[in-house]
Amino acid sequence: MAENTSSPIVEHRHWVEQLGQQVIDQGPGPYVITGGMTTSGPAHMGTLCEMLYPQAITRYLHRLGKKASYIFVADILDALDAVPLSMQKYEAILTPHLGKPLCHVSDPTGRYPSFGDYFLNESLNIAKQFCISPKIMRAQELYSSGAMDESARLFISKEAQSRELVARTSLRSELPVDWHPIMPICSNCGRISTTRVTKASGDTYHYACDKDVKYTRGCGHSGSNSLSEHKYKLTWRLHWPAWMRHFHTSIEGAGMDHHTRGGSWDTCQAVFRELFRAEPPIGYQFGFVLFMGKKYSKSKGIGMGLTDLLKLQPAPVLAYALLRPDLMENRDINPTSENLLRLITEYEEAGRLAQEMGLLEEKLKSSASASSLVHQSKSPVPEVSRAERKRALAYSLAASRPLWSIPFADLLIYYGLYGGLERAAAALPSHEDARYLAPYVLEWEKQNLIPDIYRFKFRAAPASDARVREWAQELSPSMDALAIHNSVFTFARGRKIPTGEMFQAIYADLIGKQHGPKLGRLVEILGVHEVREALLRGPPPARP
Repeated sequence: MAENTSSPIVEHRHWVEQLGQQVIDQGPGPYVITGGMTTSGPAHMGTLCEMLYPQAITRYLHRLGKKASYIFVADILDALDAVPLSMQKYEAILTPHLGKPLCHVSDPTGRYPSFGDYFLNESLNIAKQFCISPKIMRAQELYSSGAMDESARLFISKEAQSRELVARTSLRSELPVDWHPIMPICSNCGRISTTRVTKASGDTYHYACDKDVKYTRGCGHSGSNSLSEHKYKLTWRLHWPAWMRHFHTSIEGAGMDHHTRGGSWDTCQAVFRELFRAEPPIGYQFGFVLFMGKKYSKSKGIGMGLTDLLKLQPAPVLAYALLRPDLMENRDINPTSENLLRLITEYEEAGRLAQEMGLLEEKLKSSASASSLVHQSKSPVPEVSRAERKRALAYSLAASRPLWSIPFADLLIYYGLYGGLERAAAALPSHEDARYLAPYVLEWEKQNLIPDIYRFKFRAAPASDARVREWAQELSPSMDALAIHNSVFTFARGRKIPTGEMFQAIYADLIGKQHGPKLGRLVEILGVHEVREALLRGPPPARP
């Protein structure tokens, strides 16, 4: 029989591994991973995707010993086209500035250099909690430095070809008459959304600020500028490939809407091949982030902001939620108590799995490529399912601190038992982990998100059910949570009692409810000896 040389790592690759390998296959590096977005409103989970995915690819390449840098473009040269809901109290101040570049609109709070910087700084502060650390390049800095002038000259000199290319790749028969590769900034009113180029020759272009874009109108001014004055921006479908050209991007991703047929990515590839005469970077698409089944929308106020979500879940848990699924799979955020607890528990399980695969991960860091790992290792590679590998690698990419030693569900049990976090923390082995997780328990309590099964008190009273008393006699202090849990099954089967009925009877005698936390762990935390003594205290109940 021929030797099976297939690698479980290749077969079960996470999307980060697949993209990382594509980058490596393009050449020896160093590699440049880019991303970007317009910060025109509060950061949400979709915002996090834009910043997190490039960081994950960069981190993975670093593990393979590759030189890779991550550059993030803050696209705040875009026009302010609406006042976000979170800024409605400043509507009167901001409305006169509609149509101006975000970086040229003052921050109404007075805390940052511009309106665009206000939300950019919110995103960057949140990014720090996720250990996301790109080099930030503001779009206006790209233009003011002259970095985009070469591409702008090319597009203007080939205006007819650029027009045809954009129309063709966006599946339009023709573009508006006033379409032009560049969008001038009016020297009179400062708007960028209401201008149109009337004539261009060499580095000089003439413009009129007379467009009506529904949310604002031009001032009627006419003027001229040269590219060297850097008072312009390229239209989006040319601006995007131009920044990739400047940075020598190896790979960049975008949402599925950009990658649909006729989307911006089609234009980007055509610009590289037909105008830049070069191969485009690797492109990848990722699914939408939904909030309770609906797509996040800054303008419509659909979705919970990241600042609010971070009060409910630790940053690495939210990162894990985005990194674990297949890349093009939609992520649906639905912060019910059950979903929140399920996610944090899955994160903990993935962390333990990653720890068990620790030897494999150490080899991964020094491996030349994921596919060569098996051949380098003399020890057997653990056989893991694709789902397990995805969870373990997602955890390793998401984790920004060691996994806490106290399961979050245990902390909820202690909180319920002791009626407060101070007493609960005192009873726990790791005070540091308890302090780290405590704010989330308090926020869950504040928002009534602690699941009902964790709201209980230990009755510490004799068993009222003869079956429970009989089961308690079989408890031994040497039993752990699993043994306790299994003992219920063994006891119920041996006496032909429905298992669910037996569990309900035990819960009723222990906490006065028919349901509760996992019984084995609950009894282990309460203390096997204490539970046994309490249930067996006093005379046995009278038989019916």
